[in-house]
Amino acid sequence: MKWPAPVFLHQSFCASLGIRLAATGWRLRGSGKLGHIGGSIKLQGSNPLDATQANARYFIVSNRSVLTIAVPMMLAYLTTPLLGIVDTAVVGQFGDAALLGGLAAGALVFDVVFTTFNFLRSGTTGLVAQAFGRGDPLEEQAVFWRAMLIAVVAGVVLAALAPLFAVAGQWFMGAEPRVSAAMSVYIRIRLLAAPFSLVNYAILGYALGRGEGGLGLMLQVVLNGINIALCFLLGLELGWGVAGVAWATVTGEFLAMLLGLAIVLRRFRRLEWPSRRRILDLPAYRRMLSLNRDIMIRSFSLLAAFALFTRQGAQFGTVTLAANAVLMNFFLIAGYFLDGFATAAEQLAGRAIGAHAATPFRQAVRLTLIWGFGLAGVATLVLLTAGSDLVALVTTSADVRAAADTYLPWAAFTALSGVLAFQMDGVFIGATWSRDMRNMMLVSFLAFSAALITLAPAFGNNGLWAALHVFLLVRGLSLLAVLRLRVRTAF
Repeated sequence: MKWPAPVFLHQSFCASLGIRLAATGWRLRGSGKLGHIGGSIKLQGSNPLDATQANARYFIVSNRSVLTIAVPMMLAYLTTPLLGIVDTAVVGQFGDAALLGGLAAGALVFDVVFTTFNFLRSGTTGLVAQAFGRGDPLEEQAVFWRAMLIAVVAGVVLAALAPLFAVAGQWFMGAEPRVSAAMSVYIRIRLLAAPFSLVNYAILGYALGRGEGGLGLMLQVVLNGINIALCFLLGLELGWGVAGVAWATVTGEFLAMLLGLAIVLRRFRRLEWPSRRRILDLPAYRRMLSLNRDIMIRSFSLLAAFALFTRQGAQFGTVTLAANAVLMNFFLIAGYFLDGFATAAEQLAGRAIGAHAATPFRQAVRLTLIWGFGLAGVATLVLLTAGSDLVALVTTSADVRAAADTYLPWAAFTALSGVLAFQMDGVFIGATWSRDMRNMMLVSFLAFSAALITLAPAFGNNGLWAALHVFLLVRGLSLLAVLRLRVRTAF
């Protein structure tokens, strides 16, 4: 990605040289040796990527710059819910609602555990984007290696605790025995992929922090493409069912991790490496852990809401639980699709914060919201018109199909009610305003809980879906209100 504006010199450095940039044509590009070429100062390093690393204080955020990041990541993120649909479809071919319910419950427990560590993706993206905005490639690498250390240690611990998570999941869901048995199998196998999954989070966070949507797309396609192929082979052809779906995930995560590490390490060999002291810098770790703590609480609250949604659906019966699981896949498709523009907001907002550039920040917020709302409208129309056919493709159970068709409109409109929340999350992650994001998520969770308590008993599953819409709307509107205050003080 090329940016038209020149890199700015830090003001204290300018003052020490007695240079006023506004009166000169001097520029700094990349890192390396200082030289004078054609009336401009250039930092000429050996790394060919340095030219693309030149970041300007007053860079332009246009539709093109938004789409350059958003389109590849929309396609990349779509592979994740597509994988969820394939998992559900493979298990659904056995015609057993208990297996579908067990898969949904197991995936929920897995998501609760792994979303706790989502900061390894989102936090890394924000910190790398800000270092990119400052023109500090050494800090970009240092952020990556700090995230990698956390990923390896946390992943090994999670894999070792897989049996404990399986038992806790069974206790929390309180589902019928056959559902609990399928859930336990899924969790015990899939958590073996924990070290590989968390490393992949760090790799993807680094790529997105630099605005490299194409690389992110390739990594996600490889990860989920392998996973989908093995789902059909192991789960359906070999008849392993839920266990086959779980083993497909383990294999896909491992192979994607090897590819991602190979790409990143090859790049780093051409760059100056940060010192071990810089990587292990305690203040930097404290900042990362503080950011991660807030994102972790936010993620816990988000997953708690979805866990309560799934648990309440289970109380309405196995058929309703399975129908909600099918419809939630459609919600995730719309959400992941919209996350492409949220990712663009992360990188561009983070870069603007790092460069202390107010105008590009506002442009990033405005353009990603416009594109997001437009896409959400399209997603809603598609689900309203073709949703019944999609349900029929996912499950062969007539009862599950009928229940899913009944509640389909609720799922279709989640794209519109959730788009503001998705976009605001991207802005706040990129700006690393994690405390505000945490606080507004807690407010939203309280609103969801209140809606769940009042609407679900009165209106059944319709009330449950209405409570989900309340949750999404409060998330987006509360963050938008805080954003206006933040912008006044940030620049």
